[in-house]
Amino acid sequence: MLHPPWPTVLDACVLYPSLLRDLLMHLGLTGLYQPKWTDRIQQEWQRNLLIHRPQICAEQLRRTETLMNQALPDARIVGYEDLIEGLRLPDPDDRHVLAAAIRSGAETIVTANLKDFPAERLAVFGIEALSPDTFICDLFDLNNALVLRAARNARVSLNKPPFGANEYLACLQRAGLPSLATVLQPWRLMF
Repeated sequence: MLHPPWPTVLDACVLYPSLLRDLLMHLGLTGLYQPKWTDRIQQEWQRNLLIHRPQICAEQLRRTETLMNQALPDARIVGYEDLIEGLRLPDPDDRHVLAAAIRSGAETIVTANLKDFPAERLAVFGIEALSPDTFICDLFDLNNALVLRAARNARVSLNKPPFGANEYLACLQRAGLPSLATVLQPWRLMF
């Protein structure tokens, strides 16, 4: 059974690693959830990637952003900036993420930095922060067939080098998605 997809803001830290970004995109394409981001979020993950991986060309990352926006044209959030100043979070630099979630009607922020998004600060807006591992496992609980399809599509899109299912599961584990790797393990022949 499919539920109406809920808007979910993807923090820059979950778009930074290509393996996770690709999986989140493939999951969004299934209609299980509505990925949301801003230009500022896009710029943040790209800027950090260029700092840590200078061999990557900025043009490649801009192309990735363009493809993301083309694949999910409703993902880009605008008009949230006026909310930033009135928000309080432990790291003021994260307020734009919460503002984007509020403006887009998102119920969830997917982030690896849960401490920066305290539950009591988000609950006022009916928003919760989830780790990518928890979020994707929740999607699996909602519709395992679509998550398996997305995982397969994400895996087969990795062609440099190509990954088998067991290798992909090991990569998910190393990428900070241990629960997802465990949940997918019995299904590895399906993707």
